[in-house]
Amino acid sequence: MSTRPKFIAGNWKMNASLQANAALLQALRQGLQGQEPACRIAVAVPAPYLAQVGQLLQGSAVALGAQDVSRHEQGAYTGEVSAAMLADFGVRYCLVGHSERRQYHGETDADVAAKAARLLAHGITPVVCVGESLAEREAGQTLAVVQRQLGAVLGELGSAAEGIVAAYEPVWAIGTGRTATPEQAQQVHAALRGQLAAALAAAAEPIPVLYGGSMNPGNAGELLAQSDIDGGLIGGAALKAEDFLKIISAAQAVQAQ
Repeated sequence: MSTRPKFIAGNWKMNASLQANAALLQALRQGLQGQEPACRIAVAVPAPYLAQVGQLLQGSAVALGAQDVSRHEQGAYTGEVSAAMLADFGVRYCLVGHSERRQYHGETDADVAAKAARLLAHGITPVVCVGESLAEREAGQTLAVVQRQLGAVLGELGSAAEGIVAAYEPVWAIGTGRTATPEQAQQVHAALRGQLAAALAAAAEPIPVLYGGSMNPGNAGELLAQSDIDGGLIGGAALKAEDFLKIISAAQAVQAQ
């Protein structure tokens, strides 16, 4: 079992409101009250709510995360949000390359690498998402796809890549209720861990590799028990405090073993 602390990150996607955020975070804080979690915890929220959520998380064990960032530093990019702006709000983590961004917004591997570089330059940890479609998995291309995606980031960042978090999210298991088996997920995580080690040597050891693909309270324990699965990037279950807390508990139970 790895000595890396487990990391549970919630991705709220485009789901939020001032009222719902306050209720969810109050329940989350109450559930964590009186304990110092052994795992790292973060929530990635829609940009309009960064100020509210950042304030509600003050003094808690939960870090503030964003869901995307511009690849540009500043300028005439209407609707974009820069890494400097995220840093102004105390953002500590930011997703890059989520499959929904790649699929619906045409983001390329080069875009993802550029975004990761912007974040690191402003002291924000990029959570670099990689994953294959169902067609790619059925064609036996899973490892080629995810290693190409991660490789673009490693090539752009060089030694600075030791500051990233990686997340494997099989596209066919996101929001579908389907989940990679622990064995399938572990195989990909082991390959990504090997790729990180080849690029960064010993500096790769602390980098968490998260699993994102319909992790829920029912399957979290078995997935998190795999030797190269260091945590979860949680979608739907992150919107329910009870479910999110159960996944955190599962991570801590595995961490304690």
